[in-house]
Amino acid sequence: MKPDIQDKHPKTLLNKGTGFLGGYTHSLNPYTGCTFGCSYCYVRQMPVNLFREGEWGAWVDVKRGADALLLKELRKAKAKGPVTIFMSSSTDPYQPIEHKEQVTRSLLEAMADEPPDFLLVQTRSPLVTRDIDLFGRLGDRVRVSMTVETDREDIRKAFSPYAPPIPARLHALRELTAAGILTQAAVAPVLPSTEAFPELLAQATDRVCVDDYFMGDGSGGKRTRSLGIHSLYDRLDLQEWNRPTAYRTVLERLGRAFPSERIFVSREGFEP
Repeated sequence: MKPDIQDKHPKTLLNKGTGFLGGYTHSLNPYTGCTFGCSYCYVRQMPVNLFREGEWGAWVDVKRGADALLLKELRKAKAKGPVTIFMSSSTDPYQPIEHKEQVTRSLLEAMADEPPDFLLVQTRSPLVTRDIDLFGRLGDRVRVSMTVETDREDIRKAFSPYAPPIPARLHALRELTAAGILTQAAVAPVLPSTEAFPELLAQATDRVCVDDYFMGDGSGGKRTRSLGIHSLYDRLDLQEWNRPTAYRTVLERLGRAFPSERIFVSREGFEP
């Protein structure tokens, strides 16, 4: 189904970092809505979706004039002190529409000209490699965090069928790391995986962060429960992976492939 695409002309772009993102001065979303439409996405239960017609994943708002607005806001914010930005908190900056619209690239160009003190780019899309040139200009001011929740394609298809395949994400992560870009793999949320998963991640990056519904949805798991995601675990007979302690299994396995100082849990892994 073709998504409903609308143009918007926002008056502001930078939002104050709060809650889980309280370590950042600002969050930044190039789009509103996300056609990846992952079943577990906590944004489904946020006002941005609840007060919008259409299912989550079926619509996207494109923010026009975003680069000029960001430059203006960046200069104003930097005059007051350090600026750290999380991109993005409620959309994927490299969802399919970015191929055409390039709003995210325009924002990176603005930040390359007027650099923040730190930028974390959170995505699950291999399209992120297109902007290696701009990440290079930002140097150690930027880290690309690639969501890789599992190494099992059957699990990916069950939980997020419209998201990019896992092998493509790992390939993109290896390419970014080889280009000298700071990277990490975000196993967030933890989904069922194999014992070979950590080694696959270690071949692509030297840093990993683990998070789950209970720590990372901003409500201790309440938002996730309201999505009915738990019934999917029951249907797939994977109840043992749907517990507050399940992430520890992945942590233990990761310890065989990564030094302890390169393994992070929940919020600490996303801090600037």
